[in-house]
Amino acid sequence: MDVRQLRYFIEVAKVKNFTKAAEALHIAQPAVSMAVKKLEQELELSLFNRQDKKVSLTAEGEIFLPHAKRILDDLRAAELEMAELKGLSKGEVRLGIPPMISAYFFPDIIRDFKKSYPQLHLSVLGEGAWRIQKMIGQGELDMGVVAGGNFPETLEVRRFLREEIVICVPPDHPFAQRKSVSLVEFIREPLVFYKEGYYIREFFLEVLKGAGSAPNIVFETNLFSLVKSLVRNGTGISIFLRMVVAADTDLVAVPFDPPLHLDLLIAWKKDTYLSLANRAFVDFLLQHAAEEWRSQAETG
Repeated sequence: MDVRQLRYFIEVAKVKNFTKAAEALHIAQPAVSMAVKKLEQELELSLFNRQDKKVSLTAEGEIFLPHAKRILDDLRAAELEMAELKGLSKGEVRLGIPPMISAYFFPDIIRDFKKSYPQLHLSVLGEGAWRIQKMIGQGELDMGVVAGGNFPETLEVRRFLREEIVICVPPDHPFAQRKSVSLVEFIREPLVFYKEGYYIREFFLEVLKGAGSAPNIVFETNLFSLVKSLVRNGTGISIFLRMVVAADTDLVAVPFDPPLHLDLLIAWKKDTYLSLANRAFVDFLLQHAAEEWRSQAETG
């Protein structure tokens, strides 16, 4: 069994098409077909149904897929460990961050991390928390930021931040003069909200399950900058993490009564080797967050 066969098999299973798999792998399509066919011959099993140019996993293919992924994960972990034993000074951190907090909490962390570890390469992908969890599980990301407590047991997590969720309104809105607003009052208002898959939406809807009524959502988007603009022009009001609206002088942040807080966690795949580069980033992030918390406590 060849490692390339496993990679090709996994890619075809992912995109359900031999031609698209070949394009993603940057090789000729016949090479992918031949490698998968040889793998099937070695296993003496058919891994794919091939009908009318449509490709799907057979029952045997479904069973073999997690084994193939695990083999490649173990191989990558072994390569990382062996490289580090040889004193390799280079490394890569593939990190997923939800767009809302990427622009407000992480720029300074990324800058300072690069200063401390100039030899390490840090790549950041902006995705919703649900998509980040999936990509970590598939090995497309080393780690990422997830929220709250709704994450699979396959992830190892460390909390680095607890942030308040606040109501965001224009200065002329009646809530702007309030010290706090209840959940029931909030959901009666026209709401500009985030699309499914965004952590702040999922968290808030989970909180609302005990409220007894549904929110009045008038518009949905996956662009938090558009949410701000629609709040400014009076389309509706919304919610944000406090850090996201702290510097906006033309918007007013109003706490909930009782206050709502969201835990943000750094997550990676459980029982997977965490490279020195990734461990360095986790340690750096947790230390930075602890120092930030102490600074706020002293000034607060």
